[in-house]
Amino acid sequence: MAHDDIRTLSELAVALSDDKRFADFQLTARGDGFIELRVGEGGVILAEARLAKDRSAIEPHLVRSKAGSTFLIIVGADDEFAGVEAVRDRYELAVVSLPISRARLYVTLKNYFDLIALRRRAAEGGRYRDEIGELVAISRALSSERDISKLLGLILEKSRYITSADAGSVYTVEGRSLNPRERTLRFVVSQNDSVKIDFREFTLPVDEKSIVGRSVIERQVMNIPNLYALDEPGTNPWGFKHDKTFDKRVGYMGCSMLTVPMVNQRDEVIGVIQLINKRKEGAPAKLKQPLDFAQWVIPFDKRDEDLSATLASQAGISLENTLLYEDIRKLFEGFVNASVTAIESRDPTTSGHSHRVAQLTVGLAETIDRETTGPFSGISFTVDDLKEIEYAGLLHDFGKVGVREKVLVKAKKLYEPDREMVLARFDFIRKSIEAEGLQRKLKATLEEGAAAAERRFAEIDEEIRRRTAEIDEHMAFVLKANEPTVLAEGSFERLAEIARLSYLDGRGQPHPYLREEEVAALKLPRGSLTVEERREIESHVVHTFNFLENIPWGRRLGKIPLIAGGHHEKLDGTGYPRGLKGEEIRVETRMMTIADIFDALTASDRPYKKAVPVEKALDIIRFEVKDGKCDADLFRIFVEAKVWQRVIPA
Repeated sequence: MAHDDIRTLSELAVALSDDKRFADFQLTARGDGFIELRVGEGGVILAEARLAKDRSAIEPHLVRSKAGSTFLIIVGADDEFAGVEAVRDRYELAVVSLPISRARLYVTLKNYFDLIALRRRAAEGGRYRDEIGELVAISRALSSERDISKLLGLILEKSRYITSADAGSVYTVEGRSLNPRERTLRFVVSQNDSVKIDFREFTLPVDEKSIVGRSVIERQVMNIPNLYALDEPGTNPWGFKHDKTFDKRVGYMGCSMLTVPMVNQRDEVIGVIQLINKRKEGAPAKLKQPLDFAQWVIPFDKRDEDLSATLASQAGISLENTLLYEDIRKLFEGFVNASVTAIESRDPTTSGHSHRVAQLTVGLAETIDRETTGPFSGISFTVDDLKEIEYAGLLHDFGKVGVREKVLVKAKKLYEPDREMVLARFDFIRKSIEAEGLQRKLKATLEEGAAAAERRFAEIDEEIRRRTAEIDEHMAFVLKANEPTVLAEGSFERLAEIARLSYLDGRGQPHPYLREEEVAALKLPRGSLTVEERREIESHVVHTFNFLENIPWGRRLGKIPLIAGGHHEKLDGTGYPRGLKGEEIRVETRMMTIADIFDALTASDRPYKKAVPVEKALDIIRFEVKDGKCDADLFRIFVEAKVWQRVIPA
């Protein structure tokens, strides 16, 4: 957070007194929870959000604000504005979130003083009455839009409305250089009431050759009364030339033009609004013939400049906020995806699982949102709810970072190093038997002579073959028992027999063929995990909840830890980690449970299991439903809507 950010009303008052930018703002009143500023005949009351909850405290300010020459602004943190909307339904006011930088505070206050000045002029002459109301409404609309493409379209639509422009465009400024000439203009939005235009984005340099480029460099509103008269003496102080190629191609004449830069709170031009052809009152719906343009198009006036400049100022801040919001969203989603990559890199065999679970859960939620009958007809999910579900799906296995990697990726009953040790032990036993046979042959040769001893070699070789064959059989059985499949009948006894056998090491010390812990692992009836290892794997949901609980999700995404941390709960209470039952499990979590089971069954072959076909996977989940473990209605919708096709095309 910047060192000059203002966090309280008291700090705001200090900033007004010690910052030269606010020199024109007079602090005329100060009381419990509010201060009043004035510039000329206009005033702004800045009141703490807590006053909005006290009718007797806020009422005098509301009455004064309603009178017209003073505007009420509620200041506070986002979570302090609860209840303000009820006051706003009856009175006109604005809100400003704290903390706020001094630069942004300055621009915000200037905007509201401009609005107050316009409102006062409307009260005096009636000329701007409609425009002021529209500007206030536009300001609110711009502040609430977070989709950049929609915001830019809204900015242009409202700019054209308040100036009666027939057409217009919006350009955004791209690049990070402080020198505007090293940046680029992108043509991003175009609107025209008279002709349909094949819109395509394009870029152009920021320079004096174009009107929009000059507007960025000079940071000035540029009002050209008639583009077609630029060749006449004394009408072109800018030195522009009007390229009529576009006009001829689409059959449209660009006559009057108003170009307005959008400036952000850092005092940088981040975009340009270009308005074309101000329509005279009574003009036809569409301008088609040259006579239409000559008769019905007039120059933009000073009023249009003032109104569009005020709107552009607010639009610049809204655009900057939306761009910042988009940057934060991309940064956060990058963090989420990086987290998923980190989780799945520890177990490459589950790669893509988290993304598929998120897709399936969101798909099921969107289907439920469209239900008009049945048990879920009263449930709806907003865009934020769906994003919350998506993030929860992506991060539902985040807790696996707290599980030992060797347990996480264990594919056989024995860990790979332990398996190699067992195989090395049997190889040693085999070599010991062969060495023992060679020693017996040498001893017989020394004691009986070569000719007599040779008659015993075949007997010794046969015994070596028999004993090594037994070792090979033992080793093959151990490798088969090491697979995470159901053990055949009699396997436990066979393992016990092998474990009772012993061999001598190089020092003559006896050791069993199989150690106690190895036998315990190999005797698992099915699967690859011991009871302790399975508990460690299951602990990942606890880690998931604890890790996610430490992230400040905010109100819109605050349920992510609960949704993700319960995806292994079962309706009958046999799930983990909390053993929740029925309605104790959130509906979003119940949806995720179905998605998680389905993907675990149908995902590509894993070392410890084969992927199963879709129908078999659905049958397995049906058994879970029948046993009261999964939600029957959610599963029915999952099947009927074929939600699974989001990850497995038909």
